[in-house]
Amino acid sequence: MRVLGIMSGTSIDGVDYALCEIERDPVQLLKLWVREFPKTLHCRLHAAAANESSAHHLAQLHHDLGRLYAQQAKQLKARAELVGVHGQTVFHNPDRRTPATLQIGEPAYLAEALRVPVVSNFRAADLAAGGQGAPLATLFHKIVFAKRGQHVCVNNLGGISNVTSLDWRTGREPRVMAFDTGPANVLIDLVMREFTRGKQTFDRNGTWAKRGKANEKLVRRWLKHPFFAQAPPKSTGRELFGGLFWRGEQKHIRSAQLSKFDVIATLTEFTARSLALNYALHLHTAPNLVVRCGGGAKNPALVARIDDALRATHPNTRVATSEEFGWPASAIEPAAFALLAYYRWNRIPANIPATTGANRAVLLGQITE
Repeated sequence: MRVLGIMSGTSIDGVDYALCEIERDPVQLLKLWVREFPKTLHCRLHAAAANESSAHHLAQLHHDLGRLYAQQAKQLKARAELVGVHGQTVFHNPDRRTPATLQIGEPAYLAEALRVPVVSNFRAADLAAGGQGAPLATLFHKIVFAKRGQHVCVNNLGGISNVTSLDWRTGREPRVMAFDTGPANVLIDLVMREFTRGKQTFDRNGTWAKRGKANEKLVRRWLKHPFFAQAPPKSTGRELFGGLFWRGEQKHIRSAQLSKFDVIATLTEFTARSLALNYALHLHTAPNLVVRCGGGAKNPALVARIDDALRATHPNTRVATSEEFGWPASAIEPAAFALLAYYRWNRIPANIPATTGANRAVLLGQITE
């Protein structure tokens, strides 16, 4: 079955479209497209994610984004039989007592434009079953990257960093653990937009980080954030590592008298060290292999700092890119939601309760026809 997966992640840097051929477990990537957001829509999405939109503006944005997905998907001429669209996360609260998550982008426009069923709103069912609604790409990681006799970690560097640990050194199935480690691109991108007044939306090629020097005192302060010590299952978002975090640290950043390049270098170091800290605290054993994917995998400064941080705690771990396994870094997340759509269409539960905290395995997503 040809399934189109559509993903726009926490970093809000654009939309990834992956056309996949799926027959339950085997997943084959047929084509990948990456599209940018129009500038005005891009600004509106950031405002919504920063809790700066009214209900009226959010409702309008929900439909405008749905129309954009439909317009771009139709232009691709992918000839898909099914679509899985994650939507744009503008709020995620995994609190166990009153959890809530919201991904916008009305799917009816896709269903109308392509005349095929569309699966969306994947996270709500897991939340209703007592889970955190994240991470959900775990099933895809397990099917594509698990290797018998090895402990493989797949680390997605989107807005938020999340890792899937696949330990298959014993047993008939790999032992699976998955959780968010904290920020990946989200803080770096936020500050780049602020420093350049929107002219640069990310640190292209890690240029700013390379020109600066990380402040060790600030990094150590930030690594004391309680999220890192929190045991899995756990997930996070801009609510913890976004504008509130950045504004709350302004006094300490000013006291350190950092240049703008130093700030980006410090945020890059913080991202890398928080990832390695989570590995050290929460993985039962060191992985044989770490596979990088997501937009952050294209930032050489961030990648270098992650590699160094992992080597410091896991010296025998090999780090590779998803491209080595035939999967472009930007294809993993949209392909994962293509797979989840396929599972939903065939009425197969697709969450992994041990990784999300859900009480049971449930059908993920709602179908629009």
